This record gives sequence, C-alpha cells and structure tokens, in this order.
Amino acid sequence: MDGYFQVVTTAGGERYLHLSTFGSDTRVREPKSSQSLQLNEQMAQELVDALREVFPGLK
Repeated sequence: MDGYFQVVTTAGGERYLHLSTFGSDTRVREPKSSQSLQLNEQMAQELVDALREVFPGLK
C-alpha cells in the first residue's frame, strides 16, 4: 500500500490533515485512491492518543 498526506486549509482558516492510500503497485490499472481521510485537530488528537496506547514507545 502506498499513501501520502497533505494539509488542507479551508477558506475559514480551519486546517485538516488529508490522508490518502492507494492500491498495491501491482494493480492492473493506474493508481487510484482507495481510502481518504480528513482529520481536524480533535480527531487528530484522538488518533495520536490511540497510537500511543497501542505503541507506548512512540514519542
């Protein structure tokens, strides 16, 4: 799986973390986004908390 992220800022100044994943490199057709998530600050904090719970060694 391949993926990328970017920061999206709305006209009102809200920032979102936009995550996209793509199918495998062996996909028959051209790469196409498989999943896409946009996280605001609150959801990003929940994700960080969950990651730290699962992987306590993270900084």
